[in-house]
Amino acid sequence: MAAKKIPMRQCIGCREMKPKQELIRVVRPPEGELTVDFRGKMNGRGAYVCPDTACLKKAVKSKALERALEVSVPETLYAALEAQMEGSKNG
Repeated sequence: MAAKKIPMRQCIGCREMKPKQELIRVVRPPEGELTVDFRGKMNGRGAYVCPDTACLKKAVKSKALERALEVSVPETLYAALEAQMEGSKNG
């Protein structure tokens, strides 16, 4: 029996391909309100970032999230992502 194929996604910070489960998905649903999608199942345009603040900082600096989601990203979302990454490091 063939092994189950692991979906790969590219981190918008470091530009590396990684298994989808290892990344945090930010999604712009059709309604337009940006949100962090922890299950990876929400409808809408998604972008992935490593759970690493260095990758997030690179993505912020290069405006990669804005380009990927085709919308301006509020500071509150970056803050929420950073808090999530810090929390997962300690847990």
